Amino acid sequence: MRNMFTGRKIALIFIIAALTAGIFLFVVLRSEGVPDSVSVEATSPVPVHTVIGSSVEERDIDAYTYGNGETHLVFVGGVHGGYEWNSVLLAYQFMDYIDTNPEAVPESLMVTVIPSANPDGLYQVVHKEGRFTAADVSTDVTEGLGRFNANGVDLNRNFDCKWKSESTWRGKSVSAGSAPFSEPETQAIQNFVLKNNPDALVFWHSQANTVYASECENGILPETLKIMGIYAKAARYLAVDSFDAYEITGDAEGWLASIGIPAITVELQTHETIEWERNLEGIKALFEYYANMAE
Repeated sequence: MRNMFTGRKIALIFIIAALTAGIFLFVVLRSEGVPDSVSVEATSPVPVHTVIGSSVEERDIDAYTYGNGETHLVFVGGVHGGYEWNSVLLAYQFMDYIDTNPEAVPESLMVTVIPSANPDGLYQVVHKEGRFTAADVSTDVTEGLGRFNANGVDLNRNFDCKWKSESTWRGKSVSAGSAPFSEPETQAIQNFVLKNNPDALVFWHSQANTVYASECENGILPETLKIMGIYAKAARYLAVDSFDAYEITGDAEGWLASIGIPAITVELQTHETIEWERNLEGIKALFEYYANMAE
């Protein structure tokens, strides 16, 4: 019996010692500022994901928002789907950059990325849902494959600025839909803009190695000229006020100009490259410009 009681006492001493050590370790760690699981999750750079609409073939049109500042900038890729698949990859690269560098977004800014505004056209070329890589693209897009939505409409001719039912692209006649915003993809952009009233939009396209300003019947907004010059200079692209190679009607940027929102078109140099370092410098320059305006 005595041995049994002695064993119990020894066991109790070990338990008390273990509890004491655990409490001491907890107090030390807390005093050194080691975050608990809730704090780690709260500071993770997770964007707010929303589905702003769907395509003709019912693919989601996603938007990812970072930060909660008062100045709202929006970046849009893939309006021309698979024909300009590199603009979608650039948008995803931008999102990855913010995910790993959340401090890059100034506190005064809110940044939304809509990586793929024409997911049906993109699918025609990459043949997979969701994210992809350049290795997934094995289709020749030189003739415009994937440029249009599933209804055969050029989405960048379907907005309400000088809209015509037939428009042009590289000297060819293209469908602009049955009316402005007749397509679900352009409706998604329209609804997002009218709901959120962003301060400026950047559309990524290819291929012209140029940043274009936007205009409609009332000409170019002064703010548009400023951000065109800022982005083009930082990213080492040409800066051109107006596209004049052929008539453009119903473009997204023109519609934004008509409702007083600055918008620029960044045309990448080729259909295959994202020119990440150049565009990152353009993005940073815009961030700095708008952050300074907020001070």
